[in-house]
Amino acid sequence: MQMQKSSRTLVIVSTVLVAIWIILAAFPFFWTLWGSFKVQGDFFSKADWRNALWGTRTIIETGGPFTGAGYEGAWIQEEFWRASINTMIVVFFTVVISLTFGTLGGYALARSGHSYAFWLLMIALVFRAMPHITLVSGYLLPFFQWNLWGHLPTTIIVLVAINQPFTLWMLHSFFLNIPKDLDESAKVDGCTQLQAFRLVIIPVMWPGVITTGLFSFLLAYNDFAVTSMLLSQENQTMVPRIEAFLGSTFEEGNVMFAVAAVVSATAPLFVLVMFFQRQIVSGLTAGAVKG
Repeated sequence: MQMQKSSRTLVIVSTVLVAIWIILAAFPFFWTLWGSFKVQGDFFSKADWRNALWGTRTIIETGGPFTGAGYEGAWIQEEFWRASINTMIVVFFTVVISLTFGTLGGYALARSGHSYAFWLLMIALVFRAMPHITLVSGYLLPFFQWNLWGHLPTTIIVLVAINQPFTLWMLHSFFLNIPKDLDESAKVDGCTQLQAFRLVIIPVMWPGVITTGLFSFLLAYNDFAVTSMLLSQENQTMVPRIEAFLGSTFEEGNVMFAVAAVVSATAPLFVLVMFFQRQIVSGLTAGAVKG
């Protein structure tokens, strides 16, 4: 009886703590989503924060409690859709290139019995630990000299260079969890090393590839340091474009455009994580066993 009471108390406390955590984590996004349909006078009201709830100024200025002026201004007036397309291009090629080299390199290092594999991973870890701004500054001079600055391929190259050590470490860890007997069995059945890798090993560790790909996606999708320094204004991705909406000390911006753009950029991440949640959990737990 005492055990049942203790178990019930533990469940209640755990449920309350999880509910509090979910509220604290989700509140900023839903508050921003709500405020994106208001005017600046309401969402950033200094007189009364409750104006953001009721839309006092929004009703006066637009005739209703909600308005889509922020989204219209960001997507149509300021052509935020161009930044979205640029982001998708950068993200797609960064993920594909990183995973291609990461799977091949991680598999080779995991199956290698030589000591140089350890030192290659250590060197990769050092590069991964370096601040992004350090790597970007090293690329600036040759990019300017060769007239490559401002273009999407240059940014993709740098993001792949930054992301590659991470993919090597992640995928190397996943490959260590796959028995070498699978490779040997595939070779006995007539497969070459590459066929064994493609037809036998990759299907087994598919959750690890998806997990690593998602983290690579987030790196390229949310990056600001690299994209803001290497891309021209017409080739900006979403995050630097949102920052440009805020203006500067010399130029007035439009904060509500930025708020609407933030919601537009964040919503796909929720959909992506929810869609791949099972593969992510499976991949993370598999990669945590070794490495």
